[in-house]
Amino acid sequence: MIYKIHPLNPQERLIRKVCDHFLNDEIGIIPTDTVYAIACRLYDLKSIERIALLKGIDPEKANFSILVKNLSHLSEFARPISNEIFRIINKLVPGPYTFILNANHQVPKIFHRKKKSIGLRVPDHPIIQAILAELPCPLVSTSLKLNFDDIVYEEDAYPVDPDEIKKKYQKLVDFMIDAGEGKKIPSTVLDCRGDEIIVIREGLGPVDF
Repeated sequence: MIYKIHPLNPQERLIRKVCDHFLNDEIGIIPTDTVYAIACRLYDLKSIERIALLKGIDPEKANFSILVKNLSHLSEFARPISNEIFRIINKLVPGPYTFILNANHQVPKIFHRKKKSIGLRVPDHPIIQAILAELPCPLVSTSLKLNFDDIVYEEDAYPVDPDEIKKKYQKLVDFMIDAGEGKKIPSTVLDCRGDEIIVIREGLGPVDF
């Protein structure tokens, strides 16, 4: 199922249909403020494993980002952070950043495996914000790539043309959102587990904070 949704003014009817897919434990391709991604509902372990297998990686070793609407979810998944680290994160969201944080005791229950850290995203995209506002829980996602290397990225590693994405992935997922051409640059990844923020990957988000 393909949903053509306006990237700036998402149609509420279509947003509800997309949310129904997630609530029915299905996986789909969604736009973000960086590259297109594959996503499912948080707490849906079977779909998380399905995405990992689709990427050709061991579900036990897969690293996913948790997509949240705002930082009110921070304490649900992450251990406490310093006021200074929070101030910087708060300044950067919503935006093209993935924050690596120390996972709290709830995270292993979500993924059914030991996990000491998590990646948290607050995407600055009207479609994703509308979906997250409608759903009762966050999403889990991973970037849609032509080669699945989660740290190093190269030019043209990410498909941007919705028609190209449809041809390659339509039969592998349950639905897709076509929001027009995506971006080629992924999120900037920031390690926020220590006393200072360390840039793991410089992507779309500026690092002059």
